[in-house]
Amino acid sequence: MPGFCDLLMQRRKVMSEQFDAIVVGAGQSGPFLAAKLAEAGQKVAVIEREHLGGTCVNDGCTPTKTLIASARAAWSARHAAEFGVGITGPITVDMRAVKARKDAVVNASVRSLTSWLGSLETLEVIEGSGSFVSTSEINVGGRVLSAPQIFINVGGSPLIPDWPGLQDVAFMTNTSIMDLDVVPAHLIITGGSYIGLEFAQMYARFGSKVTVIERAPRVAAREDEDISSEIRRILEADGISFLLGSEVERVEPIGGDIRVHVRTDGVASTVQGSHLLVALGRLPNTASLNVEAAGLELDARGFIPVDDHLRTRVKGIWALGDVNGRGAFTHTSYHDHEIVADNLLDGGRHLKVCAPDNDLADIMRTSAN
Repeated sequence: MPGFCDLLMQRRKVMSEQFDAIVVGAGQSGPFLAAKLAEAGQKVAVIEREHLGGTCVNDGCTPTKTLIASARAAWSARHAAEFGVGITGPITVDMRAVKARKDAVVNASVRSLTSWLGSLETLEVIEGSGSFVSTSEINVGGRVLSAPQIFINVGGSPLIPDWPGLQDVAFMTNTSIMDLDVVPAHLIITGGSYIGLEFAQMYARFGSKVTVIERAPRVAAREDEDISSEIRRILEADGISFLLGSEVERVEPIGGDIRVHVRTDGVASTVQGSHLLVALGRLPNTASLNVEAAGLELDARGFIPVDDHLRTRVKGIWALGDVNGRGAFTHTSYHDHEIVADNLLDGGRHLKVCAPDNDLADIMRTSAN
């Protein structure tokens, strides 16, 4: 006779909603993999707690490049005379209009993705935050979904440091800065890597004074020194100031401004500005997944380890995109779905070739091969 636990599991399986595949998170891997599975005749559930499209569409590539285009237009207008073009009067930036244009581009992408997924008969998009109940079950908003294949594509979020006083000021992250509709008088950016430097040039060209604080001795420290030096030279030409080899000790509000206390080579100093952007990197969104219920383990940084086929240690569970720590770029995330789809649907042996912590140059070389 079956034991009590066996009977309980059988009853729960009957009560759960059955799918062929569940995709948790709708970034650059999840929707495309889900669509291919659905087109192959599988019943698929896609769980997304906020916006379809993930970081790239909502607060990464699409909106930032739209903002950069506006910033470039402002720069070109200011330098028009160098090209023999005369523009009379001062060059101004209407940040509300800039933001409205960015929002329109983002919303069009989200609507297109929503419409596409909604047209697939065997695919259901479920709004909510998913968490594991067992190795084959996900709870979302009280619904228990069950499937023999589960794909995790929950992406990442901005890393927030524990600096004293930070919670007392209205700091921004790369996500919340998307709601900014004014040009900061003085934007302080903590973090001199890709995200911080992109916003630094963007807002300098919009007309802000910009100061970048970086604890490494050079910007884009994972790049070769000559590349790092050239990046700094280009950004300094846009009027950006740098405090390198500098540690933030605390933050405090000063009237309507923000003061950042910094220590550089043992010497204390302060930087005071109107706005503060914290751009120190990103962490995987694994905290709410209840991975223990599925028998999964996280590494020291919170990522889900996978093999070269993007399989986790638990049979039937894969991790794709930023959450697996194998390259936090749009093109590497999209490539992840191609690997899994090829292996599952086409009988291929497609492997992940980017190792963890590859720098940008290595990733681009891999993509070109």
